[in-house]
Amino acid sequence: MLTPNTPSHRFSVAPMLDWTNRHCRYFHRLISKQALLYTEMVTTGALIHGGSHRFLHYSPIENPVAFQLGGSNPKDLALCAKMIEDYGYAEVNLNVGCPSDRVQNGRFGACLMADPQLVADCVASMSEAVSIPVTVKSRIGIDEQDSYPELVHFVSTISEAGCSTFIVHARKAWLSGLSPKQNRDVPPLRYDVVYQLKKDFPDLTIIINGGITTLEQAEHHLTQVDGVMMGREAYHNPYILADVDQRIFGATHAALSRSAVIEQLIPYIQEQLKTEARLNSVSRHILGLYHGEPGARGWRRYISENVSRLGADEQVILEALAYTR
Repeated sequence: MLTPNTPSHRFSVAPMLDWTNRHCRYFHRLISKQALLYTEMVTTGALIHGGSHRFLHYSPIENPVAFQLGGSNPKDLALCAKMIEDYGYAEVNLNVGCPSDRVQNGRFGACLMADPQLVADCVASMSEAVSIPVTVKSRIGIDEQDSYPELVHFVSTISEAGCSTFIVHARKAWLSGLSPKQNRDVPPLRYDVVYQLKKDFPDLTIIINGGITTLEQAEHHLTQVDGVMMGREAYHNPYILADVDQRIFGATHAALSRSAVIEQLIPYIQEQLKTEARLNSVSRHILGLYHGEPGARGWRRYISENVSRLGADEQVILEALAYTR
């Protein structure tokens, strides 16, 4: 069993399907030593029936890492939470925020906000099975169930079941009529609602998520809530994480330069190529490293055009650095 570092929710990188896999997290950890990283959402069915090691395996260098689960069966969630704890994850997070049709059909994600007692039962079952924190990530509401009293009832019911940390995407979700992509942009951001939650539940840890693109915004939110979760910006512009340790956590160590990040990533790529056929498994996550810098376009283009060539290896990444100098 791996021993994770104690997680801090002051700044975290959001769980993002198809993006925040173990290669992405390894890369992000080279840039920030203290940001809390999240896995992609994995369903209980996938863990129980799909070969758990495939989903749970990761490098201890990634710690602290939280694992996000999707599901609504308390018994299955407890079983999976124990697997997650045994692999050394710092936290298990229940997804009550994803609005996709596929998620709704499996009765997990944002549709669970309509049944606070079921979520509470799930949290209680998971909490009894593990000693690591069990947290919940939700929206501020769904469909017509978006009043503040309904959100208060949701948080109150689940906190009584043993959850003390809530990550709240400050948008409601429309379960029909909007695609998952539209649900990330169309419903208006209501940061004030999340701020009010913290005022009304001062003993809970309240993390805000949604539309956060700068560390200046993060610092402002931290005057009102306990933590900030950044999603797409951290993926497309990953070097924003280089200032997180100093500005958000007060660290004194210097961040690695972009080129030093690549230097430290190369041995990892070499190891992965021994077992994985495609360089793209890792390289697709680093395309944004030089975002906003001279040569960024050449860096992206060179990797994209050469990553699939026969025998492509770490040299493609090293050659792409020539565009950034």
